[in-house]
Amino acid sequence: MGGHEGHQHDEGHTVAGWSGTAVATAGAALAGVGVCGWAPGIWMGAAVLVAAALLTWALHLTGWGKAPGPRPAAQWGMGTRDHSARAGHADCLGCRLAGRRPAPASGASPARTRVTATAAPVAAPRRS
Repeated sequence: MGGHEGHQHDEGHTVAGWSGTAVATAGAALAGVGVCGWAPGIWMGAAVLVAAALLTWALHLTGWGKAPGPRPAAQWGMGTRDHSARAGHADCLGCRLAGRRPAPASGASPARTRVTATAAPVAAPRRS
């Protein structure tokens, strides 16, 4: 069987996701060994976990991750690179932390599309 025939959900099968998971697993194992008695393992495991987060983030920013939410089935798979990552993904914390903010679809700035709660005063009707 080749891949995604068994389900219709995109579960983030990306290079960034799998690489980060592998490195984080190694970090958790090191920390576990540290808890069991080898004290340097706790600190080494913590350092490897931080490295896993940074690796995943770097791979996401270079296009080997995916935007938040489901992707079309044609984009599923490990070898699919996301070329829109350079501009930033909407609602993506990783892209926002890197300073990447996609342009609004309408071309207007977000400040112009904001709705305010206060309304202009309405003139009272004149009495004759």
